[in-house]
Amino acid sequence: MLSNEARSLDELVFPIETLGHVDDISEKVWDASLAQARDSQIYANGLLRYFHDFIDAFVISLSYFQDVESRRILEYHPAQTIQDYTELLFLNQQLALRALKSSISTVGQYYIPRYHEITDSWLDTVLSRDGRDLVELFSERERLMEKVVYEYPEAIRNIRNEYGFHFDQAGYRKAGETDRFLLYQVLPSHGDVPVRQDAKPVVVIPPFVLGTNILAFLPGENKSFVHAFANKGIPTYVRIAKNIWTTPAFQVMTGEDDVRDIVSFAEIVKNSHGKQVTLCGYCQGGFTSLCGLLSGELDGLVDTLITCVSPMDGTRSPGLANFLHNLPSRFNDLAYGTKTLPNGNKVGDGKLMGWVYKLRAIDDEFPLISFYRDMVMLSTDGRPREKFNKTALAINYWLSYERTDLPLEITKMSFRSYNIPITSDGTLPVRLFGRKLNLHRMQDKGYRWLICYGERDDLVEKETALAPQDFIDVEVTGFPKGHLAIATSWSNPKSEFSLDKRFGENDARGPVLFQLEIDQS
Repeated sequence: MLSNEARSLDELVFPIETLGHVDDISEKVWDASLAQARDSQIYANGLLRYFHDFIDAFVISLSYFQDVESRRILEYHPAQTIQDYTELLFLNQQLALRALKSSISTVGQYYIPRYHEITDSWLDTVLSRDGRDLVELFSERERLMEKVVYEYPEAIRNIRNEYGFHFDQAGYRKAGETDRFLLYQVLPSHGDVPVRQDAKPVVVIPPFVLGTNILAFLPGENKSFVHAFANKGIPTYVRIAKNIWTTPAFQVMTGEDDVRDIVSFAEIVKNSHGKQVTLCGYCQGGFTSLCGLLSGELDGLVDTLITCVSPMDGTRSPGLANFLHNLPSRFNDLAYGTKTLPNGNKVGDGKLMGWVYKLRAIDDEFPLISFYRDMVMLSTDGRPREKFNKTALAINYWLSYERTDLPLEITKMSFRSYNIPITSDGTLPVRLFGRKLNLHRMQDKGYRWLICYGERDDLVEKETALAPQDFIDVEVTGFPKGHLAIATSWSNPKSEFSLDKRFGENDARGPVLFQLEIDQS
């Protein structure tokens, strides 16, 4: 039998140990609460940053809308104005509901599977079990937020040293210049590859809105559209637009001016290599290149066309065409997206055009959804990854910094192609030099044409890119993935769908292989 003193001492020891355990739990809960508070603050800053560009574009759009409507509203009957504004309100409500529904779904998909992590961490903390306690869980969450909100944007800015063209460095040679454009020869990035001077040359025509640098995505990683040609010894040239904000001649450029500059550069390239040129247009650059060929101005200089993810008949676009169809016709007008520069010249607002594409696909492009998409991409099982993916960095640099304004007359060409279909006899809804542009001319003149498209392209859908097939015979190559994959993933010669390979059920040719083989034929 224990004495009364011994029993009293034994009873005192247990409460003291228990008190120490409770203090330890309290400290961990306090530390976890502080980590969660810091995480919440960073989270709020992140939301503000992700919403900034979206809201900024909205404010710009609203200013254009108010400016145009202040001048036009008296031109319409009040009843018509009420009807148009009501339809616009309903469209905005639909977009808001789609954004809300998709946001709720995205947040739920992110957090619901993680509830068990919080429960397990709570039990690990309270029961002092081995595992990830609350402090560790919320500290990891805080660290993830820091990577997404602070470190990731900085890494995106820093990728510019590796991303895109750097004409001030070796690897490029200036070959020509007009008032609006520069022509550069792209030299092989592989030192053991010589340029075959007598080979058939290619001139790459970049898109206007998307910018030029996307076509030299990450040369150091073997992901560059133009270098995919150059590294095969093909004489490769790229047309570079001058800065639209400082070049009045580019601001007021017409479709005819665009063609004249292609003629000037094609003459330089043909004279240098002794062979007619292949024009290779990416996105909008493919459409304007086609228009140039159909105008007849390039006869004798160009005999081959390659178009990659180029919108040939925008009215066939399931996404954008449907969006424009639901927009009251009164507001389907370029005036609502036109910027007036300090010198009085008017240009198409590239930032606003990019925003319209986001509205059209708001289920995927709403800022909150993009925020959570980056959170998932930068983590593994909820834990932050240590390294950033260079491809993701470069794509985000392009998305953040590569939007540019474009000449109003070029904007009008694209606007018409998205609102007026190709006619039953193959005539485009655009005229150049006062001439009709008919697709049958490609066949009549014996032009060789390869159309490349993305199977899951939600910017220039398959139906839009392949419209010419309904009128003439044209070679077609489909690539997996979306709008940028041809210029990024598949420009790597080691990739499964490399531009210099045959692939798919139809043994289709990539554009580089197409260029090599027609030169040998």
